[in-house]
Amino acid sequence: MLLDSAALITHNCHCVHIAVFSQYHTNPDCPATSRHYALLAHIARTHRVTLITTRTWEQQRLTQEFPWLPEGVEMRAAEVPYHNKMGVPRRALAFGQYAAYALREGLRIDKPDVIWGISTPLTAAWAAAQVARWRRVPWVFEVQDLWPSFPVAMGAVPSVWAQKQLFALEKSLYQSARHILPLSPGMANYISSLGISGEKLTTVLNGTDFDLAARATDVTVADLRHELQLEGRRVVLYAGTFGRANNIPMLIAAAVALAATCPEVVWLFMGHGYDEPLLREAASQHPFIRLVPPQPRHAVFAWFKLADVSVVSFLGLPVLDANSPAKLYDSLAVGTPVIVTNSGWTRDFVEANRCGWYSPADNAQALATQLSRLFKHPELLQAAGKAGQETAANTFDRQKIAVIMQNSLEQAAIQKRQ
Repeated sequence: MLLDSAALITHNCHCVHIAVFSQYHTNPDCPATSRHYALLAHIARTHRVTLITTRTWEQQRLTQEFPWLPEGVEMRAAEVPYHNKMGVPRRALAFGQYAAYALREGLRIDKPDVIWGISTPLTAAWAAAQVARWRRVPWVFEVQDLWPSFPVAMGAVPSVWAQKQLFALEKSLYQSARHILPLSPGMANYISSLGISGEKLTTVLNGTDFDLAARATDVTVADLRHELQLEGRRVVLYAGTFGRANNIPMLIAAAVALAATCPEVVWLFMGHGYDEPLLREAASQHPFIRLVPPQPRHAVFAWFKLADVSVVSFLGLPVLDANSPAKLYDSLAVGTPVIVTNSGWTRDFVEANRCGWYSPADNAQALATQLSRLFKHPELLQAAGKAGQETAANTFDRQKIAVIMQNSLEQAAIQKRQ
């Protein structure tokens, strides 16, 4: 069930100790969504929070505007290197190293009242579940991506035996968790299909940070447009990871196709990842393609507001239909409509709320045609942007989502184990 966060009120609850198992901690100085920074900041106002994580992102801060930890959060952090360009064996090693560290630290810290395990990777949730079992406390499972379905679909787990073991582990984690918090309706439907009771599920969308979005003022955006020499140009933005799953080659092909009918359009690709060399080559060949370095979280909203439309693209794999991409929420928060390429819940959402459009995942020409039509009818973009911003204000605010998260953790902590 997707709760209306605006209508939810947290009950009175005494201070509890919450242990958080999250392999990746970021803050708004990082080029990352920093979802948990906002949630932890809210929860730590009234509860004791111990975060067990790694220092992976700490050295990737682009600015120094925010403290690394929200006030009141205690941290235990391992030195476990990780980056998007790692191959499968090296990633697996990093996942194992964090799980071992989290297991050890989880048994050393003061006994928590409840454990919050955050996947991905699945190994982080496994460590949370093991500590919960050994210390006899309930745990809450936040599902950010469907693992192992995603790596299996991407060919990262070729062994059939290993696949079976991972799927069995996944289901056991769903069964052992006191409550499960999937980040999209698609994920919730998948978990329910495994026989997990709907009473254990609360969908909490990825959401966005409206306090940071407010920094994208008209003056800030105008200055950015002038700096980039984009006066009189239409802008399509892709912001996020240039990963294998994000279908970057299709976007490049669409940009080339669109240039024939809309030469005034500039495509901005902001981020980093596996397909960065491909984008660099495309940018060197086509002046309408520009590669933008990663930006700190607090600055990305000006880039979204600068754009006429943003694209949320993935490969056409069924498992990716359940994704809860941060770029969707950030774009709509500042009134920029989106085009999604997955025929899942995001398509249903943007079409139902009239804040975006769908284009098939592997059809570059279809995307170019869609964009050409929209640029010839800018009133469609304006209407969708306005609708998206209204929808975002009602649905995507992380301060409201934090209330749901806190309520779920409190409920788990005060219930005696069955």
